Amino acid sequence: MKPHSGNKWLVIGTMSGTSLDGLDLAAIEFRRTENCWKFNVVAAETVNYSEEWEEKLRTAPVFSGEKLIELHNLYGQFTGRQINRFVRKHQLSPDLIASHGHTIFHQPEKGFTFQAGNGANIAVETGITTAADFRTGDVALGGQGAPLVPVGDRLLFAEYESCLNLGGFANISFEQNRKRIAFDICPVNFILNDLAQKLGKPFDKNGDLARTGTVNDQLLEKLNGLNFYRQSPPKSLGREWTDEYFMPIVSSCDLSVHDKLATVCEHIAVQIARAMPTKGKTLITGGGAFNTFLIEKFRKHLKSEIVIPTAEIINYKEALVFAFLGLLRFRNEINCYASVTGAKRDSSSGVIFPA
Repeated sequence: MKPHSGNKWLVIGTMSGTSLDGLDLAAIEFRRTENCWKFNVVAAETVNYSEEWEEKLRTAPVFSGEKLIELHNLYGQFTGRQINRFVRKHQLSPDLIASHGHTIFHQPEKGFTFQAGNGANIAVETGITTAADFRTGDVALGGQGAPLVPVGDRLLFAEYESCLNLGGFANISFEQNRKRIAFDICPVNFILNDLAQKLGKPFDKNGDLARTGTVNDQLLEKLNGLNFYRQSPPKSLGREWTDEYFMPIVSSCDLSVHDKLATVCEHIAVQIARAMPTKGKTLITGGGAFNTFLIEKFRKHLKSEIVIPTAEIINYKEALVFAFLGLLRFRNEINCYASVTGAKRDSSSGVIFPA
């Protein structure tokens, strides 16, 4: 990390979600004042994937070992080049890069997780010290390697009793008995986008497609009956679980896509209501926060006060928090809670790649 003055750091965080919406880039200024962290979003944008990159990332789970290693390095180079363009465009001088990468495999029960995007390639492309590979250390400690955002929820968004993210999957974070608790709840955009694409749409804008459908009680009951929902935290979800358990139920039902969308939205609202604390304010972020039909469902089912922040926070909270996790890792401070992941101990997770 290059020298800087005082207790301010400019960190670029990157995030690529399972729903393949694109590569999020966020330049965040962090300030340490007494025992409190403050942040300011300096610049943020999303790089949409080309059809070629989207296809590579979507099909990567079936790549050969050789091809997967090649993708790992190429995606690191791609990320580094996008960061260089972002830095030039906004005339930035970052102290550090923190890159989540793109999750290809997540099977902590088998002891592994893998995010493509080699931090060494990012550091070489940009000439900036890079923190990456945030999940494998926690998995090695017996944890789920997810969710990791709760550290940021506790230290950066403490005014909310709970934080709900609606990305490819829904995950929630809140305090319980003076410990941070967090876990994945259910699929969200990962499924909704897939269904919308069957109608020729990249996603269900505002939930308009789902709004025209009818909830099917039989499908709803089958989805709500999945074993994952009876498991106690810590727990996390990945593409593999969705492909094996969730999608076969949805695909086997003889319903219109609109009815499937309506039913899945109802299912999401039911599962989140069951998982969420009943009191206080809940911050909702992630792409699903723009789904007005889904938010209407929440207002019917949820008992806590819902807060929808600015579009900037909705879109870039995960990139923002990974920037923060990278800074904590560089400072060798705790950025991963055992109370969240089920690991043997708290840790400072991630790998530092010098420029």
